[in-house]
Amino acid sequence: MKFGKRLKQQIEETLPQWRDKFLSYKDLKKLVRLISTCPPSGTAADAELIRLLDSEIHKLNSFFVEQEEDFVIRRKELQERIRKAMETHGADMANITKEIVNFHGEMVLLVNYSSINYTGLAKILKKYDKRTGALLRLPFIAKVLKQPFFTTELVSKLVKDCETMMDAIHSERETSPARVGRESAGAAEQSIIRNTVAALATMEELRKGSSTYGHFSLPPLDPKEHDDILRSLRPLASIII
Repeated sequence: MKFGKRLKQQIEETLPQWRDKFLSYKDLKKLVRLISTCPPSGTAADAELIRLLDSEIHKLNSFFVEQEEDFVIRRKELQERIRKAMETHGADMANITKEIVNFHGEMVLLVNYSSINYTGLAKILKKYDKRTGALLRLPFIAKVLKQPFFTTELVSKLVKDCETMMDAIHSERETSPARVGRESAGAAEQSIIRNTVAALATMEELRKGSSTYGHFSLPPLDPKEHDDILRSLRPLASIII
């Protein structure tokens, strides 16, 4: 599947409130086509492309950091609620379970958001260099690698913390007389799980080694990371589906 179609599909499968936060890949691609193939560069179209790229990076960073900060707050709140629920032998555990599903799914979607937007930027820069004979991609990507939206270490740690909370919920559910029933989660949580699995498939596709894998490609997805996320979804899927 071509990247533009994959990005469109991913946007359609993500949360509605996220859909205008992705890279404007189609607009950037159209602008690259307007740029002259004859050197030297430095035309108005070139300047407009650089301006638009910088604006897009600012958009990606603003959204990513806002989500990251929200996740830190939500993790702390959920950990406290789980502690209190366990002290009361499962009271409020059904509601917590629904929120855990959403929380974990949104964080995986944000990691995928980072991957797919980085890939889009790299592809636009590659098209520009190929069309103009310039060498913009190397210095620009070096800048991108330092941007907040590309730095996913904190979110990855939060995903692991969430998986620990899931294990605690699952253990409590197995031992508590106040069992969480199938009715505890609805269509919204099912949608989050489907979107999470779709995001994992996209990340795997973007990061897999292939004949097109190169210096600017994302590293292959760690199979253990992929399996751990799927493993963490299984006890929740048994509640929801």
